[in-house]
Amino acid sequence: MDLTLTILALLTGVLAGGLFSFFQIPIPAPPELPGLMGIVGIYLGYKMIQWLDVGIDLLGALGVQ
Repeated sequence: MDLTLTILALLTGVLAGGLFSFFQIPIPAPPELPGLMGIVGIYLGYKMIQWLDVGIDLLGALGVQ
């Protein structure tokens, strides 16, 4: 993982969140910790399946690709 890219992403998020708050508009993310933990859980589940190297190509199975 590229640490520079991660830090830039974090700074971009902080800037965007600050702008949303400054202009008093709702953020396009869960404003509470349980919602944020749900997003973290989705990410961890995604990475876990990649690490286990399991899954199916759903679009291929449906003939969409």
